[in-house]
Amino acid sequence: MQALIDTLRQRLGADQVLVDAADTAAFLTDWRGRYRGAALCVVRPGTVAEVAAVVSACIEAGVPIVPQGGNTGLCGGATPDSSGRAVVVSLGRLNRILAVDPLNNTITVEAGCTLAAVQEAARAVDRLFPLALASEGSCQIGGNLSTNAGGVQVLRYGNTRELTLGLQVVLPSGEVWDGLRGLRKDNTGYDLKHLFIGAEGTLGIITAAVLKLFPLPRTQTTCWLNLASPAAAVALLNSARRAFDAQLTAFELVSETALALVLRHIPDSSRPAAPSPWYVLAEFSDAEPAAVERWLAECLAAGEVDDGVLAASGAQAGKLWSLRENISEAQKREGISIKHDIAVPVSSIPQFLETADAALVAAFPGIRVVAFGHVGDGNLHYNLSQPDAADNAAFLASQPAVNRIVHDSVHALNGSISAEHGIGQLKREEILRYKSATEIGLMRTIRKAIDPAGLMNPGKLPGPR
Repeated sequence: MQALIDTLRQRLGADQVLVDAADTAAFLTDWRGRYRGAALCVVRPGTVAEVAAVVSACIEAGVPIVPQGGNTGLCGGATPDSSGRAVVVSLGRLNRILAVDPLNNTITVEAGCTLAAVQEAARAVDRLFPLALASEGSCQIGGNLSTNAGGVQVLRYGNTRELTLGLQVVLPSGEVWDGLRGLRKDNTGYDLKHLFIGAEGTLGIITAAVLKLFPLPRTQTTCWLNLASPAAAVALLNSARRAFDAQLTAFELVSETALALVLRHIPDSSRPAAPSPWYVLAEFSDAEPAAVERWLAECLAAGEVDDGVLAASGAQAGKLWSLRENISEAQKREGISIKHDIAVPVSSIPQFLETADAALVAAFPGIRVVAFGHVGDGNLHYNLSQPDAADNAAFLASQPAVNRIVHDSVHALNGSISAEHGIGQLKREEILRYKSATEIGLMRTIRKAIDPAGLMNPGKLPGPR
């Protein structure tokens, strides 16, 4: 293995091949602190040619490769195993904005660009890149693509897959596939980019992408609304869509339990309105603020909304959004929890919550349910813990039983056990229970065909047999 390290130093420069424990530690632990691995080394290539050189050297040596972006994932998909054999390929130095084409409404970026940097480059030409995540200051586009990230504006603009026109990928052979084409129509055979989006680095390393841009909204109106139940939230969602159609760009559901954690752990956070069992954070883009006010007045008069706050300024809107965006950070500070990232048909959200909540309370008396997420597209983050954080380490031993209750409830509603976080290490066995043998077989066939040596991010997603 020393020979491989020497080769990598020759191809990248010694400074970009990290081997000391102090230098590699940050790359070997996931954001949640749930997974810790080991690596032969961590490399930091600065060009696509250097990524290809790393892959070629590792394949020749028979050494596993673990691609890593901003390392903000929640399923351990970018963390190596404990064997210490893998080379972690950190893409952070591939951080250039390659081209911006406002007339074509596209931006071409390297995979190591942070999401915030892409958003800023779009705003500089009066355009919007609509992918929006709480981790946008540190997550990277390559990671967003590898997990098909969703975020708060999927309701209007779609997830990362729908925002992508072209990719550049280093394949497990060391070859570079250059598909950086900004075309809306290209009917020339298989649409190869979709193989790599959501593949979590198991089929190759995404090094650049052509992404869609949209007109920058002239106005945005944000409101925080008190509701009695998830069923009321779904009904309100449909009311808002009837009234505003595509001008409704976000519709987030937050439970009182989730909000309480933010108020407890995030400094300078404050309750925007009276306590309520449930809340919705809604955003309207390019809608007349007066029209939103009239709609809200009608909803209040009809009893569809119990109370609410309409942001009077951008700063106030930012404070409302911080309550939603800091839920994951507040949970992290509270302690370990058993997390779920599920999707069901929007109409089935109330039934899922009722069924899963009841089954969990019966099986684990006193359990705390933290539910929040993107009700507009049926994606909920459904996280379980004990009220006393000191009890959570022991509670983790119950994860298989907890998962079975939650995921069986999801499956019964024809849902998905992973909506936007991916599979990673967390759900690689769980997915086998809920995907058909035919689906798993097809996934394994594709993986075997593209990565016959099985060295691309092993231990993530269903592996080849």
